[in-house]
Amino acid sequence: MNKKVLFTLFLMVSMFISSCSSKDDDCTKTLEMPHYALENHRLNLYYVAEEVPCDFVAHEDKGPLELKNFTYKVLYFTFTTDTSNNTSRLKFEIKLNNPNNYAVEGLAILTIRPVGDGFEYTGNYSSLASVPCHNIAANSSCTLTFDQEYPFNPDLGAPQSLELVSVKYYVAT
Repeated sequence: MNKKVLFTLFLMVSMFISSCSSKDDDCTKTLEMPHYALENHRLNLYYVAEEVPCDFVAHEDKGPLELKNFTYKVLYFTFTTDTSNNTSRLKFEIKLNNPNNYAVEGLAILTIRPVGDGFEYTGNYSSLASVPCHNIAANSSCTLTFDQEYPFNPDLGAPQSLELVSVKYYVAT
């Protein structure tokens, strides 16, 4: 055989071998994947066994996912340091906007800071909200509504003023 024929034959065999699917293409493994469910005004972690390709790399769970494209508008945010009955009062309405083409279930997490204090408080106010906004329809909004009075702690007193730093929305998955 001449070199041209051998080369052509080699090329054809190589192409045939590379076009055959290997057994590795069908390889799968089962991993425990993290998910979050909304229960009692909280996003609770649970795991589901899922079949994934063998080359799938599981990422470290860093908590619930933040809603993409989320925006909000503060309609009002009022803190009354002394209601004259040994309480302070926090009252707000915040319009939460889901501009995505899918509905979401989740929680709004607020970061609040006492004015003049460098410390910030991040928390979920849903359990005491009259409208907790656990669900927001696609391309829609929900107004998170909160109005609560808190007794003074005689050892700490009450802050003179509070300001809203940010609002994020985390989704159940």
